[in-house]
Amino acid sequence: MKYCIYIMLFLFPFIAWGQESVQKKQSSKSSKSAVFELSRSLEQDLPSDTIAADYEKVAQEYVEKGEYIKAEDYLVKARKLYVRDNNRLKMAYIEREIARAQEWQGNYTAAIQSYTNAAGLSQDTYQKNLNENDALRLKNLMNPEKQSVYIQRNLDLLNTMPQNANKEEKVLAYSQLAQVNKEMKDNAAAVSNLQSALEVAETPIQSRQVRRQMADVYASENQMDKAISINEKILEEAAEEQDTKAQIEQLQTLSTAYIETRDVSKGIASLQQAYELAIEKGHTLDAKNSLELLVAQYRKENQNRKALEAYSDFMAKLEPLIREDSTLIDEKVFQAHEEKIAQLEKERDLKDRLIGQQKTLNKLQTLATILFFVAFIVALFMVLSILRKNKKIALQSLRREMNPHFIFNSLNSVNQFIAQNNELEANKYLSSYSRLMRNMMENSSKDFTSLSTELEQLKEYLELEQMRFHDKFTYTIEIDDSLDADALRIPNMLIQPQLENAIWHGLRYRESNGLLHLSIQKENKHLAVKIEDNGIGLKKSKELKTKHQKEHQSRGLKNTYERIKLLNSLYHSKITIDITDKDGEETGVIVLFRFPL
Repeated sequence: MKYCIYIMLFLFPFIAWGQESVQKKQSSKSSKSAVFELSRSLEQDLPSDTIAADYEKVAQEYVEKGEYIKAEDYLVKARKLYVRDNNRLKMAYIEREIARAQEWQGNYTAAIQSYTNAAGLSQDTYQKNLNENDALRLKNLMNPEKQSVYIQRNLDLLNTMPQNANKEEKVLAYSQLAQVNKEMKDNAAAVSNLQSALEVAETPIQSRQVRRQMADVYASENQMDKAISINEKILEEAAEEQDTKAQIEQLQTLSTAYIETRDVSKGIASLQQAYELAIEKGHTLDAKNSLELLVAQYRKENQNRKALEAYSDFMAKLEPLIREDSTLIDEKVFQAHEEKIAQLEKERDLKDRLIGQQKTLNKLQTLATILFFVAFIVALFMVLSILRKNKKIALQSLRREMNPHFIFNSLNSVNQFIAQNNELEANKYLSSYSRLMRNMMENSSKDFTSLSTELEQLKEYLELEQMRFHDKFTYTIEIDDSLDADALRIPNMLIQPQLENAIWHGLRYRESNGLLHLSIQKENKHLAVKIEDNGIGLKKSKELKTKHQKEHQSRGLKNTYERIKLLNSLYHSKITIDITDKDGEETGVIVLFRFPL
């Protein structure tokens, strides 16, 4: 019979779970439990900070139940979300809460590490010091005096804060200090610190916990009357608040106190009252616990008959009790929601992993695209750079091409002057020739030169040609006074080939002296360079030319056009050249360059 009763006592919670269809009523606290809110938040995929806050609420419910391992689990889940959002303020707060849960479990090594982590994450000196002091307090568990120093430091910090700030922290610190006082056999200081804790306690739960601790202090020094008085007062308040669970717990505590004072009848009466209250309010598990304590006390007093009567009473009331016990149904629903939460967490984690993988893939694609474009731009830059270099090389090559006829004829002229014993003319010619060659070679690597330098070279060239052709022509140079010849830059030796053409293919075939006119004027946003001669003209010049001369002139013009094309491409210029015969009876050619200013 006895063993059957024990079996039933341990099996009835499972029987109760089979009664889920009989949900006649649920407590308002359970219906609003944080676990249901968390389940909804996960199901609706709310923002991570909302879900993290719900994890905190669930953890707090477990703390109030004394289930610190589960509380830690939910706090760790909240921390994970705050870490992902890089919310350092909440990370520091949660790390401290985790440390407390670990401390209440007796896992002091982990708690020390968590307090240290919280100190590192704290964004102000105040929180940092609180956590550091708690870590040091736990490192000195075997040294109550040192513990009291670190607790007092925290109290000093907390007392510098506004009056209504961190009251929960103050209650906890005073309670810790009272516990250390008790270990040091200083019960008066312990009671004083617990009185201070009561002054700042804000919730009934905090107040009950502090007063129970105070009752324990009195009990430890055999002041049982004070301990019982405090516990009776707590019981009265719990009854006024209609907190059934607190009343049952308090009746069980009072029973122990009465029995310690050898008032066994009062102790048994308290357990009987706790049992009957649990039955009346439909708290099956509390009824079971109270019954076990009651039966154990009956046996101590050798009242086995009363123990069996208590068992029989419980068995008679068990089935309707289970049907009416909303706490069992709520517990089952609670567990069902926990399972649902676990499944939703798995789905959320999977979703987060998929999103993370997609983000990684997107980053890789973006990186690949960027690398492709960078490679393309680099390759394009290299190609353009090579093309530019090739153009500059081609431009230099064209610029450095000297007219072989000019060099050959210049040397012939020198030879002729020497043969005629005209040493003075030969020296004069060589002097002008060397200056021209030196200037041309010095500027051969430059694409542009100043207008003044270019004019100097052109004058040297025209003087040489005059000497060579024995003053067969005269030349004039006209320059716009508004131009700054030193500052203005034009392509190096681009004009010279056209002067050469005017002399060699136009003026030298005249029977009388010819005229070569070089004009440099500013026209709007252009520099106009005009070369005008009164030679035989383009048409007649072509008729008189030998094949070799035609090829030479063609090559000279081609050189000029290619140079203009390359200059326009390299420097985005708009250089133009026009070559036309004169109209009317007057013969000759007009060459017009236009350079942008």
